Amino acid sequence: MRKINLIVVHCTATPEGRDVTVNDVRRWHLQRGFKDVGYHYLVRLDGSIEAGRCLEEPGAHCRGHNRESIGVCYVGGCDTNFRPKDTRTPQQRQALVLLLRELKNKFPGVKIAGHRDYAAKACPSFDATREYRDL
Repeated sequence: MRKINLIVVHCTATPEGRDVTVNDVRRWHLQRGFKDVGYHYLVRLDGSIEAGRCLEEPGAHCRGHNRESIGVCYVGGCDTNFRPKDTRTPQQRQALVLLLRELKNKFPGVKIAGHRDYAAKACPSFDATREYRDL
């Protein structure tokens, strides 16, 4: 297993209420030239969690940090006009906390941050670093 010291939280940058699957995101990423879906986990609108890229493989989600990180993405992150908006459903909020706690237990000392902390983007449309600092 590779060394993990960071979890980066993302959004799919899709409009509020539009559900997508890990296979949809995989298709988008393959069209962009990735070898697979870039994220390790996708949290759907109903709170279900779909596995993406194998944890043993570095992701393709945060330039300069893929080797040592896990990419966690929730579906949404935009309003109907594609402006950044925290669109997490109550089920997604709960599932994200459970998943992030599980990953922190598996990888002690891991830091949780939002994609926006490493790129000039709004992603994940909320301050993940602040929100998850006490997990």
